[in-house]
Amino acid sequence: MPQHQVLIVGGGLAGMRAAQKAQELGMDVAMISKIFPTRSHSAAAQGGVQAAVSEDDSWESHAYDTVKGSDYLGDQDAIEILCSEAPDDIYSLERMGVVFNRTEEGKIDARAFGGTSVKRTCYVADQTGQVLLHVMWEQLIKSGLQVYSEWFVMDLIIEDNKVAGCVAMEIPTGKIEVFRSKSLILATGGIGQVYSPTTNGLVVTADGQALAYKAGATLMDMEMVQHHPTTMQANGVLITEGARGEGAYLLNSKGERFMEKYAPNMKELASRDVVSRAETMEIREGRGVDGCVFLDLRHLGRDLIMTKLSQIYELSRDYANTNILEAPVPIQPGHHYIMGGIKTDVDGRTWDVSGQNRWQGVEGLFAAGECANVSVHGGNRLGGNSLLDTIVFGRRSGQGSTDYAKSTDWVNIDENSVIRGAEDKIKEIFARPSGGLRTANLRSEMGSAMNDGIAVFRNEEGMKKTLESVRSVRDRFPKISLDNKGKIFNTDLLSVLELEFMLDVAEVIGIGAIERKESRGAHAREDYPDRNDEEYLKHTVVNLDENGEPKLNYIPVTMTQWEPQVRTY
Repeated sequence: MPQHQVLIVGGGLAGMRAAQKAQELGMDVAMISKIFPTRSHSAAAQGGVQAAVSEDDSWESHAYDTVKGSDYLGDQDAIEILCSEAPDDIYSLERMGVVFNRTEEGKIDARAFGGTSVKRTCYVADQTGQVLLHVMWEQLIKSGLQVYSEWFVMDLIIEDNKVAGCVAMEIPTGKIEVFRSKSLILATGGIGQVYSPTTNGLVVTADGQALAYKAGATLMDMEMVQHHPTTMQANGVLITEGARGEGAYLLNSKGERFMEKYAPNMKELASRDVVSRAETMEIREGRGVDGCVFLDLRHLGRDLIMTKLSQIYELSRDYANTNILEAPVPIQPGHHYIMGGIKTDVDGRTWDVSGQNRWQGVEGLFAAGECANVSVHGGNRLGGNSLLDTIVFGRRSGQGSTDYAKSTDWVNIDENSVIRGAEDKIKEIFARPSGGLRTANLRSEMGSAMNDGIAVFRNEEGMKKTLESVRSVRDRFPKISLDNKGKIFNTDLLSVLELEFMLDVAEVIGIGAIERKESRGAHAREDYPDRNDEEYLKHTVVNLDENGEPKLNYIPVTMTQWEPQVRTY
């Protein structure tokens, strides 16, 4: 039974930054990743990372933009930490080897991003996430980090409401193994494949959220699901916000630059929820083409495009059959990110240490990155703040998990019993009669239902229909059967286990969305079109009750400097 003081589940930026910090503090650290770490979805972040590093900017301005962008659902104490610590983390990344784009004076360059009052998004062309991921990976290789690559975590091991480790399956061999730890950090990314289509990779299947939820932790604000304004039709391939930051226009079928009427000041650089709704309205009112509007980059010129947006040039050519030097590319809003996640404090803890029992969790369990919700994004995330979230709170969770590991003893584990339980689960799936339902069909049904009913616009009838569809899929889940019953790289089995995770999370999203009877940020209800601060300036929290059923409650939003105002862009 492998054992490590700090165990990190997930190999993206949040997990890597947590590992760096815990190692730096002298911990025995290991990382478990479903895929090779540099294939993590962090690599897909294109546009940049926000930080107030220029002389005409301040962290307070960054914080205000973030609070406003969150539609005042973000916890302002956490946002202040995110923004005030951002510059130092950017300089740390630079010292590691991240070569950010520079100004003519040699300073770190920044581009405009949606919802920001100044240019503050530091970038590496249109490949920022990929560069950050590889640079950080090089540092971890240098440090000798123990990495268990291509392992799928099936369950967390909890003893007396305290994390003791996890049980995982080695994907290449099918071997089941128990991993023991004093503290455990979930850094598994988002919920992308719950929706179809999505900008997220196939590996993004809500693993961490479901593991934490099942273990007794709290999921918060899961109804806050972001649709990105510029994705390619049907396949969900993302075109970075950096394109609009560099000056690209949105056009309707009449060639009109329509954002002027929805956000007269910031136009294409309004916050993502505003732009996505504007595009949807244009399409609904007949000013789209085949469910799309257009992103026009032609006026930017070859030099800028090939220098700063070369990946977008290639993606548009390969996936949309469009040469962006000569023609606008068709785009539409598409699922992209979830603001909600595992409730944590600013040090990554999933349990409330205030003594007020505001939310329940699991002692020793931490979370960071998109799977977590420290509540810096609230109802709508600003572009560039997701990478920053992984770096700042990845680091802080590494610190927090270290402090906890140093203060606690090892918890005993009945290794044989845990392994037997995991093996029995797999045996049950293999024992199902042939000719049953197919995982792919049920995943598609769930994803389509989510994208139909809990998308850019929502209403009671549509969301209830979606929730019914999700529960119908869950009811039929035991009828899935597999043709492949081997142990070696059984991706069919993996898909079944992932679907079970996603169904749990999809249900929580639906429950929270139905009960939030207002419009706020990405949660835009046609039947409740106004924001209602009096009744819903609060976080949705969901736990499993004693019967294993979801239980919904609310906790207050933390306010420090900024009172809610009407958002205008």
